[in-house]
Amino acid sequence: MVNYNTAKNRRAVFLSILGCFLSFILCSPLPAREPALQKAKTFTWQEEVTGWVMSEKLDGIRGYWDGRQLLTRKGRPLNPPPWFIKNFPPFELDGELWSKRGDFEFIQSTVLDKHPGEGWRKITYNIFEVPNEKGGFLLRLNRAKEWFEIHRNTHVRFIPQIRVADRSGLDEFFNEVESKGGEGLIVKDPAKAYHSGRSAYVLKVKRFKDMEGLVIGVNKGKGKYESMMGSLTLKLEDGTVFKLGTGFTDRLRKNPPLPGAVVTFKYNGLTKNGIPKFASFLRIRED
Repeated sequence: MVNYNTAKNRRAVFLSILGCFLSFILCSPLPAREPALQKAKTFTWQEEVTGWVMSEKLDGIRGYWDGRQLLTRKGRPLNPPPWFIKNFPPFELDGELWSKRGDFEFIQSTVLDKHPGEGWRKITYNIFEVPNEKGGFLLRLNRAKEWFEIHRNTHVRFIPQIRVADRSGLDEFFNEVESKGGEGLIVKDPAKAYHSGRSAYVLKVKRFKDMEGLVIGVNKGKGKYESMMGSLTLKLEDGTVFKLGTGFTDRLRKNPPLPGAVVTFKYNGLTKNGIPKFASFLRIRED
């Protein structure tokens, strides 16, 4: 004979567990979806860019406005104060959240804070593209400029675009930006329609190359670094694994980034096995 009370209780327990499971699935945030944005290739100093436009590459946090909210380059929602995004348009924007040169740590900690603070008042949104708008680059930018001429926002800027007259003009501007502590330049063919992904028509000009790697290991140091981190084991986008051991401060060696973190490092070319040569740590990326 079936014990009615036992069967009823089991059914209640099953439904309760099922309800909790469905609640977890439905209420859990979906993983961020990376926006299909434009990405720059590296300038090799061999390309012919006369007639293109050049601008300073600001060292901040990239901010993508999808017409409704501000996201990181990886699609992670940001939490700017309402006044910061006041009068933003119903169309897309791409820009750099920035304060000043050499201020990356402050920018990153401010912009990625889930609870926006007063630090946002030092941040500006520096527009360099209007994704998926029709026409050439400068025409696309003009749509955003016309919008903000009517819908004012004191925290919005447009990164100046300068026509490349010749190679000497590019060299001169690059040296000027670098002498002021700037990161480098972006040169772009203004005649091209918008496209996502990497392209030979958008190039970053820097004295050294940089790359990002996923931390998969923290290795103990030797000698004076015996009680600290000696190197990080990184995994690159193409699957290459190598150890990064230079460029760290003692403070960072005592509190190194943990596995799962993403770091940026500079390097000078690759070995025949695809290992970055003369690699040196630059910063932890949290966006």
